[in-house]
Amino acid sequence: MSSFTAVVIGVADLDVALELWERDFGFEVLARRDGPDAELARLWNIQPADIARQALVGTPGVASGRLHLIEWHNPEPPVREGAQAFDLVPKNLDVYTDDMPRRMAMLRERGRQFANENFSEVAAPNGVTFREIHMPSHDRVNVVLLQMLEETLPFSPAGVSGIGLLITIVPDAEAEKAFYQQIFGLELLSDNILKGPEIEKMIGLPAGSALNVSIWGSADDDFGRMELIEYQGARGNDLYPRARPKSLGILRVAYVRPDIAAVRQTLEANDISFTQVDAAITLFAKGSMLSVASPAGMQIDVYEASSND
Repeated sequence: MSSFTAVVIGVADLDVALELWERDFGFEVLARRDGPDAELARLWNIQPADIARQALVGTPGVASGRLHLIEWHNPEPPVREGAQAFDLVPKNLDVYTDDMPRRMAMLRERGRQFANENFSEVAAPNGVTFREIHMPSHDRVNVVLLQMLEETLPFSPAGVSGIGLLITIVPDAEAEKAFYQQIFGLELLSDNILKGPEIEKMIGLPAGSALNVSIWGSADDDFGRMELIEYQGARGNDLYPRARPKSLGILRVAYVRPDIAAVRQTLEANDISFTQVDAAITLFAKGSMLSVASPAGMQIDVYEASSND
């Protein structure tokens, strides 16, 4: 499976987070657990009591692109607190919508705010036209509403679909690409260098800068994709060390794979260190699980596929 199952997000208050994802976006709560979690604590090297509550949420009928929301006892500051556009960090969650003007109006009626007054309409290098707008949300998580004008997707009753893209800013795109392709077997879906005065102005980059942008996942699945961005000519601060359990915001990404033993063997063959926990029961699955970091520092969990994944 080349699509990620869920993005893990640390939250200060699970109820506040669910107001966005369940009430406003129409996601389903697929599983919940209250109280300490000894098995996740072992995988993440924290205390079981650090975990207060957790929920797995997603678009009805969609198995990828979900969210694993975890409320901490005594949380640490948000990962993206004070972050610049080009700092190295898990940056955005792209969620699909069916009708941008209508959904923006609906969300504004519910008290949601957007980074700009109006959405942008962009023609991508591959010819696809889309609309997008950034929407700050709980725990400094930046949500991007994305309407793909030529595509039809499964939407929730609120006209929103699960996480299409997790955008991560990386220092070395080629090293990150090799990792996702060789270790996890993800498909390269798009690979572009974006540059020029319009790009520099839009993002606020120095003259002569460029973006190395690639998208990884499965061509058969519009959800659960990774977008890697390297800012060439502008290097930000490395904030990946902040993206650890007990922090708020986007922390890691989780895959459920039937071939977890093969993933482990590939990591060992490439001398890449990882943490493994066996015989675990989580919100995702029942079986082995492991955790590894990408070259940039993105934390990735792999859960063994089972009957309750």
